[in-house]
Amino acid sequence: MFTADTIRKIEESSLLEGLKQITELLPEGVVFSTSLSQEDQVITDVIFRNELPVKVFTLDTGRLFYEHYELLANNNSKYKIKTEVYFPNSDDVEKYVNEKGINAFYHSLENRKECCYIRKVKPLNRALEGAKVWITGLRAEQSENREHMPMLAFDEQRNLYKFNPLINWSYNDVLNYIEENKVQELPLHRQGYISIGCKPCTRPIEPGENPRAGRWWWEESQKECGLHSK
Repeated sequence: MFTADTIRKIEESSLLEGLKQITELLPEGVVFSTSLSQEDQVITDVIFRNELPVKVFTLDTGRLFYEHYELLANNNSKYKIKTEVYFPNSDDVEKYVNEKGINAFYHSLENRKECCYIRKVKPLNRALEGAKVWITGLRAEQSENREHMPMLAFDEQRNLYKFNPLINWSYNDVLNYIEENKVQELPLHRQGYISIGCKPCTRPIEPGENPRAGRWWWEESQKECGLHSK
C-alpha cells in the first residue's frame, strides 16, 4: 500500500504533514487510539484542529482514574468532536472477577495479562475492525520494547499499517507542544504519573526512573499490556 519512497517522505515530515499524507492516501480507514496520555493529547489536538478524517477512539477499561473521564469530557467540549469509547465485554469481566477476584491481577503475571486482554486487547480488536492504518502515540524512549519500533510499518498480525508519528519525539518535545498550543492534559502528569494506565496498576515514578516504571510496579516484565507488543 505504501511504497518505500512514500514511507520515507512521511517519516521526514512534520507531525501534521505526516498525518495529512496518510489521510490523503487513505481517506477512509485511518484510526487513532488515545489513552488520553500527553502524547495522545498532542496527536488528538492536531487531528481535531485540522479536521483530519481520522476516527479517534479510546478504551474504557472500567478501572480508570476519574481524571480520565473529566479530560475526555473536556476534549469533547473543546473540539466539538466526540471521541468514540469502547468497553470490555461485560460477561468477560464478570467471569474474571467472580472466578479470580476483583484485584486478581496483583497475584500473578498470568492474571494481570488476562485482565489486560479482557479490558484492553479485546475492545481494541473490535475498534480496529476494518482499519487500514492505526495511529498511536508511542515514543522510542518510553521503554526498551519501543526503542527500535519503526515510524510506519505493516503489522502482519493485525493486517494493517501502524503509524507512530511521535516515535522520535523526546518528552520535552511533547511538553513544549502542550505548552505552546495550550493542550489539555491529565493533572496526574504533574503529580509524577508519567505513563498512566488503570488506577490500580499505576503509581507515580521517582526522579530518574523509567517512564514506564510506574506501570505494574509489583512485577518484573516488559511493562506492556499487549496492545503494543511489537
